[in-house]
Amino acid sequence: MAVHPQVRAVAETFLHDVDTEAPGLVEGLYLTGSVALGDYRPHSSDVDFVVVTGHRLTDADRTALRRVHARMRSRFPRPQFNGIHVTWEDLVEDPGACGPVASVIGGRFRDRAGADVNPVTWHVLAEKGVPVRGPLPVELDVWDEREGLRAWSFGSLDEHWRRWRAKAGRLVTPRGLAALGSLAPSWSVLSVSRLHFTLRTGEITSKSGAGFYALHAFPEHWDRIVNECLRIRRDSRLPSLYRSTLERRRAALDYIEMVLDDALRPAPA
Repeated sequence: MAVHPQVRAVAETFLHDVDTEAPGLVEGLYLTGSVALGDYRPHSSDVDFVVVTGHRLTDADRTALRRVHARMRSRFPRPQFNGIHVTWEDLVEDPGACGPVASVIGGRFRDRAGADVNPVTWHVLAEKGVPVRGPLPVELDVWDEREGLRAWSFGSLDEHWRRWRAKAGRLVTPRGLAALGSLAPSWSVLSVSRLHFTLRTGEITSKSGAGFYALHAFPEHWDRIVNECLRIRRDSRLPSLYRSTLERRRAALDYIEMVLDDALRPAPA
């Protein structure tokens, strides 16, 4: 799969640097997220990765990786290079059994944080991961169960996104003010639409794919905010579909609440 030159430069720089700092440590590097799903947008996407090592990280390994990722953050403030460091054995098991792993969030190395250790990452890696180093994903034994994917998506909506919606609903807060911008409404509207898609189909789609799904899955009343978020995702120069950022923020919050209610509504007996 051809990747954006910007993505290729980020991945190759990381491998060159880590091989210098810790020769032989990184046995596999796979790109996931929007790159793997064919929806990479230079103005807003991160480069999401799964690094695979042949053994559990030692203190010396962690120190080397911390230096490498600090330099990556300096060289590439955008796009951020975010992801997790696991072993081949980790990929065979339910990600819930991994426990905390070394990760990079917001371009910063964390010793014990693994937000991306979840069924979505495992599924995207197994089905569409872009190998930069290591065997092809189809040659790997990666845990991938649809029911686990659905259960995780339900939990993400019920826990993370309900809290996100509540905080963003208060205007004079960091999250509420961020929702007056363009990227936060687009990211949130398309993200909850992706999770709704997974609950209904057992599959994963990109943010753009989720937007097109939403245009067919929900009443026409919601088309305007979905099309606005797709416009932002495409970095279109066309004018906004809303007269003000306050109006758009309100529409995005209402849409998110609608999707949460629809996705989490108990099935009829």
